[in-house]
Amino acid sequence: MMDAVKRERDFGLFSAFVGIAGGLELSSTLRRIVQAAVDLTSATYGALGVLGPDGQVTDFINVGMDHDTVALLGTPPQGRGILGLLIDEPVAIRLNDLSEHPASVGFPAGHPPMHSFLGVPVRVRGEAFGNLYLTEKHGGEYFTEEDEQLVAALAAAAAVAIENARLYESSRRREEWQQAVANIATTVLSSSDGEQIIPLIAMHARTIAGADACVVAIPDSLGNLIVEVVDEYDPYKIFRSPDPRWAMQRNRPRTMRSEAFKALSSSWIGQEIPVDSILNKVMAQGEVVKQKVAVLDIDQPRTFGSVVAIPMLHEEQAIAVFALIWDIDVESPNQDALDAVETFAAQAALTLVLAEAQHEHERLALYEDRDRIARDLHDLVIQRLFATGMSLQGAMRLGTLEPAVEARISHAVDALDETIREIRQTIFALHEPKTGPSSGVRGRVLRETELSAALLGFQPALRFIGPVDSAMSAGLSEHLMAVLREALSNVMKHAEAGHIEVKVEVDATSVVLTVTDDGVGIDIDGVTGISGISNLYSRAQDVDGSCSLERVDESGGTRLIWSAPLD
Repeated sequence: MMDAVKRERDFGLFSAFVGIAGGLELSSTLRRIVQAAVDLTSATYGALGVLGPDGQVTDFINVGMDHDTVALLGTPPQGRGILGLLIDEPVAIRLNDLSEHPASVGFPAGHPPMHSFLGVPVRVRGEAFGNLYLTEKHGGEYFTEEDEQLVAALAAAAAVAIENARLYESSRRREEWQQAVANIATTVLSSSDGEQIIPLIAMHARTIAGADACVVAIPDSLGNLIVEVVDEYDPYKIFRSPDPRWAMQRNRPRTMRSEAFKALSSSWIGQEIPVDSILNKVMAQGEVVKQKVAVLDIDQPRTFGSVVAIPMLHEEQAIAVFALIWDIDVESPNQDALDAVETFAAQAALTLVLAEAQHEHERLALYEDRDRIARDLHDLVIQRLFATGMSLQGAMRLGTLEPAVEARISHAVDALDETIREIRQTIFALHEPKTGPSSGVRGRVLRETELSAALLGFQPALRFIGPVDSAMSAGLSEHLMAVLREALSNVMKHAEAGHIEVKVEVDATSVVLTVTDDGVGIDIDGVTGISGISNLYSRAQDVDGSCSLERVDESGGTRLIWSAPLD
């Protein structure tokens, strides 16, 4: 009878060895190790606490608890109490009742009852990798010395499987970031559209790290850090993926998301990063920052499980920053994966610089063509038209033409003058930049205020809120620019202002332009007849919007509020 039991346990151990060696994905290998330990010892619950270089728990893989219980408990154990004993002294611990041990700190509310306990350290290449925890042996029994020996043998085999999985994942990630860099470089060389590069960087960084989202932020011309791209995984696409590494990567179904991810992309793109955010800290210091249970307050406070912000450095200066985000109840990011992402970030920064250089080269070539066309129009076409007009006017001065002929020649000369004016407008337009940063609404608003600064004697203050560049149609943006131009012109002519603030705010349904000055103020009741002011109201009506003028306070100042629904 004893021989039969021993053979059964030996077969179970052999099966466990085969099982944990059945794959090379680290996340799934770790879960198979826990499941094998649970099966070998008839435990109800099992867990593997993975330790980081600082001895802190970085991953906590559990078996036996359902998703609702895991979600209710919130943050995984951090290695206090009895779990911490194995971290401080990595030797096996076997207890009949957890609560009777002096180091016991109890359980949080909602935690399943646990009494019997077996803990065994897992060492890889002589270094502590983590600890196996087993509780609640079936039937109310206690864990035995034989259980301890079986789990110790399993831990030794697990060390080999973990090392193999680490090597495989390291190789795979290296290949992934090399392919990612090659993909981005190909895009840089084959496309003149630099806007494709940043989404590619975000997508590849998120994929390499196995994160739930990646946010890329880049400074604008004023130095404010602006969210350019938010890349999120498609839970349904990944759930159907044949790639096995996604199947066991999380402690919960991949289709489930916390409220922190609700409308993330639409709410964050175009937003300015708060000064006290870790993204601004990383941008200023050029060093990686990691936070567990991090709160990011960009549009509203959102709590995530982990956030890792990584600078994109070129010549030791951060030119951009991206943040990798994990959900609140998922495994913490793997350090090997983060190392691969940091290497990728350095390569991606170089591709951004190359893309900008190529874009600048193409823009200069375009400007050269425009300058040549403008010179030809001015030096050849306009001069010929001007000479033709002068010739016709000279013929009229001879006094030998009939009145009807003179009238027709006069109309022709007027038409030539109008044509010359239109060509001059075209020449002026050719000298204006139409590509690059100033082509978006944000850039055009900035350029408009810079032009007005030359006449005002000071630079108007600017503030952008929401996805200013991506939300408006071309027609609506033209109305907005015309209104801004007219508003600034009115301030220059009438307000005698020393300060102007321009704010463009875009939300899910509308755009609002607010121009505020500290000038002498205007007669609100008497402005509707002024041509420029009437144009503002007229443009608002054209787009089913609204326009209002109000005094800032009794001492003066005027505030224009012009709004329109998004197309």
